[in-house]
Amino acid sequence: MPWPMPGVCGGGRVVSAAGNEEAALAAAEIQDYLKFLPKLKESREGLVWMSYDAEADTLYVNYKKPSHATDSELTDDDVIVRYEGEEVIGYTILHASRRDLKS
Repeated sequence: MPWPMPGVCGGGRVVSAAGNEEAALAAAEIQDYLKFLPKLKESREGLVWMSYDAEADTLYVNYKKPSHATDSELTDDDVIVRYEGEEVIGYTILHASRRDLKS
């Protein structure tokens, strides 16, 4: 039986066609999050913290908290790579919303 069943949402609760559409959108959104899994598996402890500053249009990605960067470098594509010793502990991605997203 395919999931979600038409008209039924977990626990047998009946939902409208709009509810089915919302469930489909949620499933698609989950697929977007699952795209992070390979990088998450590469992180030291399997943890990643992300935050977005809309005013600065900057995405912050941290692999360690608390983190104390001892060095950083700005790449040609406006990404700041933060290091603690030799270990990459995070990225600061400038102009985040203007980037071309590749699938």
